[in-house]
Amino acid sequence: MSQPHHHAPDHEDHSQHDHSQQAGPLADASVRVARLSDAPAVGFVQAVVFREAYAAVLAPEVTEQFQPQPFASAWRATLQGAASGDGVLLVACAGEQVVGFAAVGASSDPDAGDETAELLVLGVHPDARRQGHGSRLLHAVVDTARARGRSVLTAWPLASAEEVRAFLAAAGLAPDGAHRDRVVGPKGETVTEVRLTASVQDPADDRAVEESQ
Repeated sequence: MSQPHHHAPDHEDHSQHDHSQQAGPLADASVRVARLSDAPAVGFVQAVVFREAYAAVLAPEVTEQFQPQPFASAWRATLQGAASGDGVLLVACAGEQVVGFAAVGASSDPDAGDETAELLVLGVHPDARRQGHGSRLLHAVVDTARARGRSVLTAWPLASAEEVRAFLAAAGLAPDGAHRDRVVGPKGETVTEVRLTASVQDPADDRAVEESQ
């Protein structure tokens, strides 16, 4: 699955992470695999998240080009299978409303093996943060990676995104020394990203290996 930028599966439910015992609006919080009809909502959330994330490193005329429709169109094509590969798009919901999203797929890094999955993108609408949606999405990403036989998860957050990096670090992803400059603007504007890596092998798999030895 390629991550849609500003240029142009099975419905596995992760509701076990929905914290349904909590009171209030979080009682209806859940994460599920995206449907084709979710593309507009994901596009809207991504546009908001990307404009905020890149505001400190790109000029306003560049971030203003992060609009919902191109993102939605790219996700629609992905969900229709045109560019999905073994990737999965997940959505976080508050009731029926999509408030966050994450995509995970095989890593395309040249030094990555078949065991490596990549968190391609993760975002939660600013109005829905601090409610556990990001953590539920990341749990679902790990579950998805494991289900596809992956034991390593990587992510490429912006070097300047300290809050995002802290969130991922708290979940166990650590810098492995790799970094890259990625073109994100129509005039060749670039941003620096750093790679974070974590082992996501299921502890049950470790026990099975030990018992067989």
